[in-house]
Amino acid sequence: QVQLTESGGGSVQPGGSHILSCAASGQVPNYMGWFRQPPGGDREGVAVKHIRGGATRIDASVAGRFTISQDNAKNTVFLQMNNLKPEDTAMYFCAAGSRSEYFFRNWEKLDARGQGTLVNVST
Repeated sequence: QVQLTESGGGSVQPGGSHILSCAASGQVPNYMGWFRQPPGGDREGVAVKHIRGGATRIDASVAGRFTISQDNAKNTVFLQMNNLKPEDTAMYFCAAGSRSEYFFRNWEKLDARGQGTLVNVST
């Protein structure tokens, strides 16, 4: 079983940058990443990384602004968010799973998710 510990989150001005991190312990599946849920909105996949193969998938809504990376030694993944927009405001959930598609749909099939951290983009 995998355990996830998120950190980061907070308030950022439009155009600013922010980074989220997620540390995994236990039996970590191949994929780690984030999905988000805007206030009153539906869940959206954001980014996912194969932590052993390196492949990544980034949602089109954040491509070119968000990147996902990892620290192999610490089994930690990072979500670097640049040029943040008000529409990026959401609860961001770190997650781990056996298939990348579970970060974009069928979220119930994920092995684990964090408690969520709020990113608020506003002036």
